[in-house]
Amino acid sequence: MLDALLKKVIRIGRLTVIGPDGVSKTYGTDRDSPCPIIRIHDRGVLLRAALDPSLGFAEAYMDGRVTIENGDVYDVCMVVIHNFEKVGLSGMAKLKARLRDILRPFEQMNLLTAARRNVAHHYDLSGELYDLFLDADRQYSCAYFARPDMTLEEAQAAKKAHIARKLRLEPGMRVLDIGSGWGGLALSLAKDHGVDVLGVTLSTEQLGVARERAGKAGLADRVKFELCDYRNVTQSFDRIVSVGMFEHVGVRFYDTYFNKMRDLLKPDGLALMHTIGRASPPGATNSFIAKYIFPGGYTPALSEVMASVERSGLIGCDVEILRLHYAETLKEWRRRFLANRDKVEALYDARFCRMWDLYLASCEASFRVGGQVVFQVQLGHDVASAPITRDYLHDHPAETPLAMAAQ
Repeated sequence: MLDALLKKVIRIGRLTVIGPDGVSKTYGTDRDSPCPIIRIHDRGVLLRAALDPSLGFAEAYMDGRVTIENGDVYDVCMVVIHNFEKVGLSGMAKLKARLRDILRPFEQMNLLTAARRNVAHHYDLSGELYDLFLDADRQYSCAYFARPDMTLEEAQAAKKAHIARKLRLEPGMRVLDIGSGWGGLALSLAKDHGVDVLGVTLSTEQLGVARERAGKAGLADRVKFELCDYRNVTQSFDRIVSVGMFEHVGVRFYDTYFNKMRDLLKPDGLALMHTIGRASPPGATNSFIAKYIFPGGYTPALSEVMASVERSGLIGCDVEILRLHYAETLKEWRRRFLANRDKVEALYDARFCRMWDLYLASCEASFRVGGQVVFQVQLGHDVASAPITRDYLHDHPAETPLAMAAQ
């Protein structure tokens, strides 16, 4: 079954698989392409990989039952993801994928208790882990590479500046940050634009760090962080921002999310939602990511997002699609992660290191060849909520190296 699947799917690039019996088979005919080689040590891997290539390979790689003998895990992901995106699955793997599409509403049943549990699974890991690969501000979302020579720190500062321009901030405004993470965006908005911010998160680890940072920055009176589900917020705001949180909402709660945003946003207000999305039609979350990395998570198609926006009564003022920015972000995260792999293993273990290396590598490949993008959707109550051209977004000094260093 696995042999038949790979023969049908691998058309772009090449992949060599050495089976448990020592027999080597190469899939794909492009002899000019690099050829990563994987060795399968356990016959039990064969069926699991044939039925679910993503989860079957991932678990075997994490457990050491699959090793890579030429290239690395990123090289394997590039070949496999590129082909699965262009060619698609076949056989039993295709049937199982269709079943997961049908069952995805149940996978994403993010009621209050489940939402908090899912967030804790990923974001309540040791803060030391995130310090080993994120920038100093702990921006754990797509950076904005306004110039190709930007460092990660510069690109993350540019991301925050780009979002701030879209929000059209003025001193004294009240801003809601839904999914405020470790507080970096909220603190920057308050410091650079004179606004008051309420950040809400479901991560106790992130909450503690954010509050500590606000105190050290002397901003605790203007930036408040609460352990609170966005559905329980009751105040009204001039601006609402949400970065990297919508992926955890769940399709069945999209209407709830945008209806809540509508109710919390003042009549002349603006909102900006920044989320990973897919360039393809709606589907299901990769099975490895859903089980081990972001349970309950889903990256939406733009058609799913905007259909819910339309039902809410909000108006889409602007939609920007960031392509390849996240691939570059993940490339740098993985470089830093691998440079500190011994420290990560000391925090957790070798299996965790392989799991996270695969996570970062597969996500980078997905943004390069797998149809993953980032949507920035600007929303308001009225067609006049934002300027009628995009001129206000461009030619700002905030993205020069000198300004980046100052931030």
